[in-house]
Amino acid sequence: MARRPNILLITSDQQHYDTLGVTNPRISTPALDRLCREGTRFDRAYCPSPVCSPTRASLITGQYPSTHGCWTIGVKLPEDVPTIGDQLRRGGYESILIGKAHFQPLASRPGSESIECQPILRDLDFWRDFKGPWYGFDRCELARMHADESHVGQHYALWLEEKGLKNWADYFQPWPPPPRTDNERYFLREQRSWNLPDSLHHSTWIAERTIAHIDRCADEGRPFFLWSSFFDPHPPYRVPEPWAGMYDPRAMVIDKPYRDGEFDRMPPHYARTREAKPDFRYLYDQVNRHGLHGVHSHLQAEDALRRDIACYYGMTSLMDREIGRILDALDRRGLAEETLVVFTSDHGHFIGQHGLIAKGPFHYEDVIRVPMIARWTGRIPAGRVSTSLQSLLDYPATFLSGAGLEVPGWMQGLDQLGCWEGAGGCPRDHVVCENRHNPTKMHLRTWVDDRYKITVYRGETYGELFDLQADPDERNNLWHDPAAQRLKGDLLFRFMQSVLESEPTRMQRIAGA
Repeated sequence: MARRPNILLITSDQQHYDTLGVTNPRISTPALDRLCREGTRFDRAYCPSPVCSPTRASLITGQYPSTHGCWTIGVKLPEDVPTIGDQLRRGGYESILIGKAHFQPLASRPGSESIECQPILRDLDFWRDFKGPWYGFDRCELARMHADESHVGQHYALWLEEKGLKNWADYFQPWPPPPRTDNERYFLREQRSWNLPDSLHHSTWIAERTIAHIDRCADEGRPFFLWSSFFDPHPPYRVPEPWAGMYDPRAMVIDKPYRDGEFDRMPPHYARTREAKPDFRYLYDQVNRHGLHGVHSHLQAEDALRRDIACYYGMTSLMDREIGRILDALDRRGLAEETLVVFTSDHGHFIGQHGLIAKGPFHYEDVIRVPMIARWTGRIPAGRVSTSLQSLLDYPATFLSGAGLEVPGWMQGLDQLGCWEGAGGCPRDHVVCENRHNPTKMHLRTWVDDRYKITVYRGETYGELFDLQADPDERNNLWHDPAAQRLKGDLLFRFMQSVLESEPTRMQRIAGA
């Protein structure tokens, strides 16, 4: 029997699909470009939710957020949900997570206990003793912040102290954080250059610890499933030099900028993003008034937006350098040919497209579509670009297939290995993206096929329907167009069929009764 491959999953956080050097000459990503040359880039990859925790939980369960239970941020992924790590460990793999998890909320209460919350995050004595197992991972080295956020701590802070930075907290926002107004966007920073040395940046930490585990597993001769989970380029927009000054804001291009009137036929929350002080109270549940991502004013001065784009690119390029170090480590250990490497992001990002910033309940391609590259020397074609539909939901099933292990019935994702290998035929003719941010509002789902995209809102008569072939920039919502009503009915029927098809089968029927 051939030796089972190592599996290296590398993820960024909130990365727009068009931030690879091979597709966007304004950004430098030599390591990711190298992966594109040596593997296949998938141009139509989608997330199961445009929010961190739900998609990250889907990446380890192969289930939709509505099934695994972590349906939005601030909701705990139940610890009894089966994961791919459990399956691979039974198959002889060591399962490792380095970097961002975000499976648990920033609060803890009986029945929903969390270790990813304050004050535990900064309790370094706790993290000295905590290595796993956790959610199917044998070993974990974790952190929770983005850029200079106050949620710093865990294993990253331990590493900073080992590197001699005893006053690491001085480089991050204070805890507890100062109060802010309802309309204030925490992720914007006037000062985008960070005085933390790039040698102590969290991307550097992730690469260093990833390489250490690659070396250890190579020495032990044990196959690994290793998730190298980066935090960038998720805002806040802040990065050390020289990366903060790497790109000239004046050279930045705002892609698909807002056009007057383009929200006239969109659901009403779109147009309110163009107001200075919008009232979104109608979108909040009476029983749950936790914040909604993106439900705020999206107005921003053009020069500030260009500076944000330049910083976002710099954050991506620093991360790319560290990904290159990881790829070099595989080469150095002679593991490149026996390691399946997959790169993607948990969801996309708005940085001026349609006048929007960051993320929210706006299911344009910019936020639900993600970059994706897969490399497995001798198995996955090199230098190929595929337009086959991919969902991050499919990764667990595909990884198990690549390892020669059975795909359990509770996984809702599809085995894409043959498609990745270019064997012809793709198991997907559609993808589904869920987004439920509070119990009833905002609650929407999007169905996408090769040409069309349709979005349904819970309890609402409005929706979205785009012809991505005729209208790739998604400017013309056909939902209420009289000429598109037959098409809408057909797509809604296919949408309902996809819900039935995705129902998991945890236990097989083995008798008549």
